[in-house]
Amino acid sequence: MHSLGVNSYRFSISWARILPRIEPFVTLTHMDFPQELEDRYGSWLSPESQEDFAYYADICFKSFGDRVKYWVTFNEPSFQVKFGYQAGTFPPSRCSKPFGNCTYGDSEKEPFITAHNIILAHIAAVHIYRTKYQATQGGSIGIVLHCFWYEPISNSVADKLAAERAQSFSINWFLDPIIFGRYPQEMQDILGSILPEFSTTEKQKLNKGLDFIGINHYTSYYVQDCMFSACEPGPGTSKMEGYCAQSSQKNGTPIGEPTELAGRNVYPQGMEKIVTYLKDRYHNVPMIITENGYGDMNKPNSTTESLLHDVERIKYLAGYLDALSTAIRKGADVRGYFVWSLLDNFEWNSGYTIRFGLHHVDYETLRRTPKSSATWYRNFISQHIAKDCKKHHMFCNNVVD
Repeated sequence: MHSLGVNSYRFSISWARILPRIEPFVTLTHMDFPQELEDRYGSWLSPESQEDFAYYADICFKSFGDRVKYWVTFNEPSFQVKFGYQAGTFPPSRCSKPFGNCTYGDSEKEPFITAHNIILAHIAAVHIYRTKYQATQGGSIGIVLHCFWYEPISNSVADKLAAERAQSFSINWFLDPIIFGRYPQEMQDILGSILPEFSTTEKQKLNKGLDFIGINHYTSYYVQDCMFSACEPGPGTSKMEGYCAQSSQKNGTPIGEPTELAGRNVYPQGMEKIVTYLKDRYHNVPMIITENGYGDMNKPNSTTESLLHDVERIKYLAGYLDALSTAIRKGADVRGYFVWSLLDNFEWNSGYTIRFGLHHVDYETLRRTPKSSATWYRNFISQHIAKDCKKHHMFCNNVVD
């Protein structure tokens, strides 16, 4: 339409999609960034990104805030930083050896610069929302982190500290500044001057800079210390990642039940443990499980019938929801839960080879068919959710992502 030069666009709103009411739960950015700003100043590598993101957020709050009561600034910024600026497998594909072989980038510095700007962009958006809109619109604002649970591979003190470092170089990297106004001590000790510093003015804004924590949780890993003992090169072993090797198995035995997806083992107790960890570290700030789900490989010999009869997905959801219920009963302030995902869809670098949906999608005809898990989840909601939500003061409109 822009290329045509038109200045108006007529479209319809579907009554059937508006009512009965579904609560909008809006993410402002899901790893995307305007190409124009990437070309102009390098997107998240520049402090200018903070101002532009705040301007964009302001437009969204003003335009949609009368209907949107739950705002997320960023989805999984640690992945955006790691894969975009350290490994180079996500746009803008910046990295350096030994992390990757990109045309441009510095894997030892740029991830921390971009994370710093993302944190401050989040704070800028929160400040705008709280000072201009929250009182009249009555909504809340948070951030979503991809949250693995890390089990120490042994009972040694070194491995237990490594598991804590693994959290500090992933979740706490973003939440500690937003809530406490500083980077985790483990990151400061290891990275030193590599880690950017917050100015006095910025520190004043970094204080309880969210209303809720969004948790994307799928699986767990074992962690081994690499600071005081030798490790084979691999995920987590570098200085930039906290010297903590990550693995889905210990002495050949997997953590939980393996699935068709490498590194996505079924370990329900990890849900209870990560929620409890965040409850204790961040003084029980309200939490929302914003993603949790099970993926099937769309193999060439897969039949629609086999994909519709998704017993393993049902077992996964039942186990993780039971673990979440345990954490809630023990006092975790969890306000909601989303399944990933409503429909089979395009799963990032994996494309259409992985199916997470409660509904099967025929990618040639786009026909949508409920899987067994959709029936199970509908029954689960009708039997449990209304009662549990009322008891624990959860909002109940966020059924699926």
